[in-house]
Amino acid sequence: MLSVSCQTGNLKVAADLPNTLKEVSGTEVIKGSNLIWMLNDGGNKSHLYGLNEKGKIIKEVKIQAKNHDWEDLTADAKGNVYIGDFGNNANKRENLFILKINKNSLKSNEKVQIERISFRFENQYKYPPKKKKMHFDCEAFFHFNDSLYLFTKSRVKGDFGKTNMYKLPAKPGNHVAQLVDSFSTCNESKCWITSADISNDGKKMVLLTPKSAWVFTNFESDNFFKGDITEFSFDYISQKEGVCFKDNNTLLITDEKTHGQGGNLYKFKITKP
Repeated sequence: MLSVSCQTGNLKVAADLPNTLKEVSGTEVIKGSNLIWMLNDGGNKSHLYGLNEKGKIIKEVKIQAKNHDWEDLTADAKGNVYIGDFGNNANKRENLFILKINKNSLKSNEKVQIERISFRFENQYKYPPKKKKMHFDCEAFFHFNDSLYLFTKSRVKGDFGKTNMYKLPAKPGNHVAQLVDSFSTCNESKCWITSADISNDGKKMVLLTPKSAWVFTNFESDNFFKGDITEFSFDYISQKEGVCFKDNNTLLITDEKTHGQGGNLYKFKITKP
């Protein structure tokens, strides 16, 4: 395993996002669509928004499900969409869901139905657990080889950069998310995991934090943390909560608008150190 820190500073603003998406928490490029799809987190409308690269909303899709705390967005190779309703700040939720949306529903003008994937974490026994075991918040996931991979956000003081990776089937039903591996960035809150994605060729995986993108390469199967690891530091810290691969070497990143700052769509080139 090789870990390299690379200060790039090439976080390029591609568009100013509309106020409708001031609490954007998930971003995805979906096969068969020329739009960039986004969603807001809890307390907002249960809508998906399709935007062009200039940040204009072109399509709005109403979802037949409550937005408890939507935190990330992913898609499979067929173009079906998955919404992660698993935000769990207090680590006490027992109604964790992933909502599956058929690709054809993105064209609908009616409120669209979902298939529900319910789950629990295999190693959570108390709701909430003790403060030193509050590792069950989640804001990041992606689809890979018929499975969903979830990456938790630590709420443990002094261990904010730890993430646990879980795996569960990408199909409706009640499932137990199996703990696969763990990884740590740093101990500060600016290092906690807020989004994730995997490239279309399956050769690069990224974890997003407010301060950097961690890119994993040269792994075998789904042993993502056992390959080469590169941290790409951003030139400034903001509430970045959405990341996806535009292509195998370009990331699209979004941040929430807070205190008059952020609320943008960024392009970020991944380059070898």
